[in-house]
Amino acid sequence: MGNRLACIAGFNIAGVDEAAHEVALQIAAMNPVALNAESIPQATIDHELEVARETIRQEGKPENMVDKIAQGKLNKFFKENTLLAQDYYADNKMSVTDFLKKTNPDLTCTGFYRLQLGA
Repeated sequence: MGNRLACIAGFNIAGVDEAAHEVALQIAAMNPVALNAESIPQATIDHELEVARETIRQEGKPENMVDKIAQGKLNKFFKENTLLAQDYYADNKMSVTDFLKKTNPDLTCTGFYRLQLGA
């Protein structure tokens, strides 16, 4: 992308260059907002739930089902927007966590940063 995008990721084990490169590609391609669901700010979670509830009400769903459906939409948000839960870009049958565990059962990503110029 014209040298306008950079990613860096931290891991709990050294010497995993191939896996680190693959995770950096995942970060560049999929633009996750957080490492995992626990690292998403509560304000963002509350906002996503409120948007989901409002959408569900506009669709005319029964009021007693609104919270359950909204929670399902929130779980989908986590799966699509958190690095460790995202489908792995090279094999969408596994998550990034599954890819890391396949590489080394003890391997996990501890953090990442993505910088894009001109976005």
